[in-house]
Amino acid sequence: MWQVALRKVFRKKIPLICGLIIAAFLMVAFAAQFMGFGAAWDIPVGGQYLPPDFSDFKMWLGTDILGRSVMYKTIQGTRVALSVGIITAVLSAPIGIIFGMISGYFGGFIDEVIVWFITTLSSIPNILLLIAISYTMGRGMTAVYIALTATSWISLARILRGEVIKHKQKEYLVAAEALGVGHTQRIFKHLLPNVTHQIILSMTFMVEIAIRSEVLLSYLGLGVQNLPSWGKMIDDAKGELSTGVWWQLTGATVAMFLLMFAINVLGDYVRDALDPRAHV
Repeated sequence: MWQVALRKVFRKKIPLICGLIIAAFLMVAFAAQFMGFGAAWDIPVGGQYLPPDFSDFKMWLGTDILGRSVMYKTIQGTRVALSVGIITAVLSAPIGIIFGMISGYFGGFIDEVIVWFITTLSSIPNILLLIAISYTMGRGMTAVYIALTATSWISLARILRGEVIKHKQKEYLVAAEALGVGHTQRIFKHLLPNVTHQIILSMTFMVEIAIRSEVLLSYLGLGVQNLPSWGKMIDDAKGELSTGVWWQLTGATVAMFLLMFAINVLGDYVRDALDPRAHV
């Protein structure tokens, strides 16, 4: 099913372009993380607030107030954003899978308790919960991971609960129960493979939500410390516009927009391709 869906998606130009954009961001983040690409972001490369100069790569987005390369800062911000997004999705998914599968499969009192817990967390504004956890854990990458993981699994759990309830009534699962197949085997061998596409799609959107949340936390001063972040760049740039310095804001916002746009559009196309009710 996945092979057919992906072929259907990437035959179209728009999702293909979005896939290439995401791949480019991933390569930049990988090079920054493991190959030192843009690692000299904190070393001055020129004077204060030099405008963009396309004759030198590090000057493509000019310099900031300390003479540092805004291009290098944007690259390092890409590394931070994708690290937070991917790690948050990987950590959140098992929690959402466990709660969603158990709640939908067993029902009854277990379902009521889990739904109550999910509803209680959902009733708290997400940004307030993120801020509260960040304040409790302190600043830094670890606090960001914990704060985002604590809030990102809820939507996946809800989706899986609904999917499992729907699949419980289907013939293949009823037949497995009639043959005496145990709960564990029914969940992992029969149910889980049939909801894997929902898990992968949810994780895709988890990445996007985590990146946006990290940018917001960093903008508020509660995110990553001692590393460039798109949120910190936007915060620094808000006072620069009045002096005509636009390149730091442009670097952060354009990079964020391109990545968010590509993830959203590609995710929508993949979801439609996997949905038998959709006519794409």
